[in-house]
Amino acid sequence: MPAFKTLDHLTDIAGKRVLVRVDLNVPVADGKVTDKTRIERVAPTILELSKKGAKVILLAHFGRPKGAPVADMSLSLITSSVEEVLGHTVHFASEAIGTPAADAVAAMKNGDILLLENTRFHKGEETNDAAFVTELAKNGDIYVNDAFSAAHRAHASTEGLARHLPAYAGRTMQAELEALEKGLGAPARPVVAIVGGAKVSSKIDLLMNLVKKVDALVIGGGMANTFLAARGTNVGKSLCEHDLAETAKQIMIEAATAGCAIVLPEDGVIAREFKANAENEVVDINAIPEDAMVLDVGPKSVEAIKGWISRAETLVWNGPLGAFEIAPFDKATVAAAQHAAECTKSGKLVSVAGGGDTVAALNHAGVADDFTYISTAGGAFLEWMEGKVLPGVAILHEHK
Repeated sequence: MPAFKTLDHLTDIAGKRVLVRVDLNVPVADGKVTDKTRIERVAPTILELSKKGAKVILLAHFGRPKGAPVADMSLSLITSSVEEVLGHTVHFASEAIGTPAADAVAAMKNGDILLLENTRFHKGEETNDAAFVTELAKNGDIYVNDAFSAAHRAHASTEGLARHLPAYAGRTMQAELEALEKGLGAPARPVVAIVGGAKVSSKIDLLMNLVKKVDALVIGGGMANTFLAARGTNVGKSLCEHDLAETAKQIMIEAATAGCAIVLPEDGVIAREFKANAENEVVDINAIPEDAMVLDVGPKSVEAIKGWISRAETLVWNGPLGAFEIAPFDKATVAAAQHAAECTKSGKLVSVAGGGDTVAALNHAGVADDFTYISTAGGAFLEWMEGKVLPGVAILHEHK
């Protein structure tokens, strides 16, 4: 049993007003939604509640309007896309609180779906203002949070409402929390983490937390150069935060103390310019020319990483191994991702990945559907990996 209540605990809800916090912060260009993934993720929760006869009232933010109405951040712009994904009529209220919202809710029939206007049009949303929470709560009997991606914020619609109404996790929130529990909460061991990306500076907390929780930490991307340099390796013109050498050393010391293996590249793919199909070659990591930069880990390193993945029972992945956006510096990321996917499909591995670049990289490798779970939550996923308490999750645990 999960340590929070889910939709399985919600019975006999016909006619009940259910406030559902969802993430509809989707990309829009020329008035059209360009990626409906987030809508698709919350569709099962919305439709399940609707089919059970609940009056489903959606709460969401869109952009950063800073507490005041902004025309091009109105959720009215995406109502048709929500309808299209759900295959169901979605009514829209021009306000999240007050008379427009109350009237729209009062007009609902069992099974209806209503989208309220952007909660961030009110300053009280981001400040978790008690008066604003009370106004939101007036329109609901039950609260369901299905927006893990906003759970790291203690906002009115992500945390405050759970203090006023019976609170439950939606299906997406449930799936995310169950996957994360398998990833780092109570994982099957050995646990291997792959962390890539450009900079150590953006992931210090993440690395410090992981070395205490995993058996091996594979470091790739530009951040590997900072660790190599801290170890005394000449990295030429590679992206490197030389001023963080002491931080990198401290992370390696913490890892040694915790019994976590740090896996750094043994070879690298180098080039003299950062562009697609630039002239390149593979060199030993200790033989990087002064005028060259490492843009991907080399084949020997890939084999070592695949070996760690093969030995693992759990894999947590955040960040690419190289400059995967441009060929041929995507090879290592693709090879490691495909190997992880094979191990997952054969039942040998639980694989959990997240972060914007990671999702893009796994899509590029053609394996996004083969991982156990891929989080689209961005900041919330990273804060979870850093070991931080997520207010929107903590409050659900309190309702157990």
